[in-house]
Amino acid sequence: MAGQHPKSMEWDARLKAMFDVLDADLEDRFSGRWSLRTNRPTRGETSNPEADGLFNVGAFFTPGYGSKHGRGYLVEIVVATEEDVGDDERREVESYATETLRSLLPKHFPERRLELDRDGNMYKIRGDLSLGSL
Repeated sequence: MAGQHPKSMEWDARLKAMFDVLDADLEDRFSGRWSLRTNRPTRGETSNPEADGLFNVGAFFTPGYGSKHGRGYLVEIVVATEEDVGDDERREVESYATETLRSLLPKHFPERRLELDRDGNMYKIRGDLSLGSL
């Protein structure tokens, strides 16, 4: 992307790689539990795990106004199905995903202190989000 600093691009790439691992873990764990949306490609059919399979996993930055945890990346996990995903099943997916993310953060960002906390009805990655000296 034009105009983006290399350190910002590196951060985004590492974050994406971590979420691709989480996506694969979720696919392995919950494969076959729900049917895919009719317009959703099957797992591995595209070059981007966000665009196929049962899960779309990612995060978006928030400055944290009004949050007790401040700025960070809100984690979004979408189950790409038209079926009803019950509350217990959502909690199971959420529990598995947060446990997995907590183990992935130090592997993908070993030089940083990052935490995963509940923030409202979502989870937020927060901590050392700096890009260092630019």
